[in-house]
Amino acid sequence: MKILLDIGNTHTHVGLADDEMVVSQTTIATHGSTVPEIEEHLRGFGNQIKCAAICSVVPDRTSVMQVALQQAFGFHAEELTHMNLTGVGLDYPEPASIGPDRLANAIAAYHRLGAPSVVVDFGTAVTFDVVDSRGCYVGGIIAPGVSAMTDYLHEKTALLPRIEIEEPQSVIGKSTREAMLAGAVHGYRGLISELVRRLQTELGSTCLPVIATGGYAGKIAAKIPEIASVDPRLTLEGLRLFLESRSA
Repeated sequence: MKILLDIGNTHTHVGLADDEMVVSQTTIATHGSTVPEIEEHLRGFGNQIKCAAICSVVPDRTSVMQVALQQAFGFHAEELTHMNLTGVGLDYPEPASIGPDRLANAIAAYHRLGAPSVVVDFGTAVTFDVVDSRGCYVGGIIAPGVSAMTDYLHEKTALLPRIEIEEPQSVIGKSTREAMLAGAVHGYRGLISELVRRLQTELGSTCLPVIATGGYAGKIAAKIPEIASVDPRLTLEGLRLFLESRSA
């Protein structure tokens, strides 16, 4: 069995995988946990762990995770970076600036959907990761996440409340909350659809497979016709494929 760690700015997703797929996932806070606490969490996956992989956008927490892995299982994780990327090509002017989680997404998308293909990741930011027809990661798009927009409106105005994202009953809000939901949900769907159409044009692809992942993917992506499927474990699956190729 394998441990997979996707270290994000807010949350760290911890996956357990066999040779075929990610079989389970848990989430812990990225910041605040001590090495003994993380070690205890990792030991909960059992004593059959043979190897591990990490993708991280928080370098100082990467070292903490590595220490916890060493103490729990006696080994460090393989860390995915642009320098050891396998499973997908890379054509990007400044590869060191690419978030490793985005590379993991690209690996998984290429393996599952072929080329060209696109991942839309609904996290703190909504990101698009693009694999071109050659099978190369070529860049993407970054926009504010849906919660960033609603939180900003609450923090910067006197009368707008903080809201939880859910499906609006109508595009015409009959209250402040309903109006904010309509703007957030329907507005983000329009944003995604338009960006996918532009990507289709630029890539010269009349049929561009798109897969969604991330915290809000289930709520937002389900009614976007341009998105073929949703996989909340896609980044971890990319890490699993990376680890598989490194051990081959």
